[in-house]
Amino acid sequence: IPLSWKSAVINTEKLQHLGKVEMLQLPGLDHAFATIATEAGVVTQRVADAAEQAGFVFAVDPTSAEASCIGGNIAMNAGGKKAVLWGTALDNLASWRMVTPDAQWLEVIRVGHNLGKIHDADIASFELRYFEADGKTPIRQERLDIPGKSFRKEGLGKDVTDKFLSGLPGIQKEGCDGLITSARWILHRMPVHMRTVCLEFFGNAKDAVPSIVEIKDFMFAEHKRTNTVLAGLEHLDDRYLKAVGYATKSKRGGLPKMVLVGDIAGDNADDVARATSEVVRLANSRSGEGFVAISPEARKKFWLDR
Repeated sequence: IPLSWKSAVINTEKLQHLGKVEMLQLPGLDHAFATIATEAGVVTQRVADAAEQAGFVFAVDPTSAEASCIGGNIAMNAGGKKAVLWGTALDNLASWRMVTPDAQWLEVIRVGHNLGKIHDADIASFELRYFEADGKTPIRQERLDIPGKSFRKEGLGKDVTDKFLSGLPGIQKEGCDGLITSARWILHRMPVHMRTVCLEFFGNAKDAVPSIVEIKDFMFAEHKRTNTVLAGLEHLDDRYLKAVGYATKSKRGGLPKMVLVGDIAGDNADDVARATSEVVRLANSRSGEGFVAISPEARKKFWLDR
């Protein structure tokens, strides 16, 4: 809906091209890595499905995955439950293309991608290539070398207040500096074994919330020790639980004050089982109850229940 008579609404839903998963050697890297190219109007879930069919994982999975589109994911720097492991859209983009307010094309290419969270890189480098309206005639080329830590406020996975984002075009700008038309993403490999935990907390919220940090700290240490990872984590407060009509798994009755749903994954089944048990124990210590799903069907239901 236009904000005023001077507004224009641009719909990119017909930009529907979705490429196949390709192993490409990205600029600045010495080996091939799994990638997928998409246009801006492709629904997020379609990209996730294409990656899964090829044996990979698309890291950007907001709750709106069935409705949101790729262009919006970039413009909003979307995340999702896998952001705890692989970060937001910014961390998973190899390149993207956009139209500027000057009616020029701009292609932004990540150079020397660290294949992980951007704030773990000492320097994040981007090549900016500007073209005339025909999309082919070069105008100029620039390079941005930005300290990785400048993209994130200490302790936050994403700072929604930072629209400038170190001057990087397109990302988290909500369309204010151009129109996203397409992108290429890096994909990841999910470990072989996975369990999903649903943790329901019935005590005071202020007593339950610290468990988020405790679980993350434990799982990050476990990652270093056994390579078992926290592959997804989502927090639901009591207002959200009421809004979605959440049905508790506990026999206590009534709604929990807080729910955490998480994926614990690794290539060793015993390590995954031990880590899952410890996460449940941590929840129990804060008036929480833990429920574990192992089969793909049960795991999917845990996430759908939210």
